Amino acid sequence: MRNTLAILFAAAILPCTSAWADAVYKCKNPDGGMLYQATPCAKEAESVSSWASKSGSKTGDPSAETLVIAQGRFGGFFVDGAVNNQYLNFAIDTGATLVTLPQAVANSAGIRCQKRATTLTANGISTACTSIIQELKFGPFTISNVEVIIVPNLIQPLLGMNILKRFRVEQEGGEMRLSKKY
Repeated sequence: MRNTLAILFAAAILPCTSAWADAVYKCKNPDGGMLYQATPCAKEAESVSSWASKSGSKTGDPSAETLVIAQGRFGGFFVDGAVNNQYLNFAIDTGATLVTLPQAVANSAGIRCQKRATTLTANGISTACTSIIQELKFGPFTISNVEVIIVPNLIQPLLGMNILKRFRVEQEGGEMRLSKKY
């Protein structure tokens, strides 16, 4: 099998801030959109880390954890997380085969290339590499030994289908709900 991974991005350029900066404040503005900024939230804005609900899943299991994510200003869904304890902000991308990290984020998290690969994206063919994330966290979830693709010219980390397929994903009314499959 060739080392070719097809990763289709939902958008060619995803709006984002420098998710790997020293301090990033996540603020909810009055119209419900999310702001990621280098300064603390304004008094009239709501400071949030994520929308998490432990009210249970629709299967009736009250101990099941559900992560509720509000739709972003530009229509996408973003969630704070960490790889190997390195903070980042993922774009949830059902078109990405694997979790995908920019080279700079992978370097900061101590993730080194293990195998060369070629990616096919909306921007064309690019060289990349694959590796393993020892620990990936987002919301209340922690997953070990996650396959990742590292792309040099990527800006926004992507939470791809190798993670999303482990969850029940529901989208309605400007919210996405992720709950563990049992």
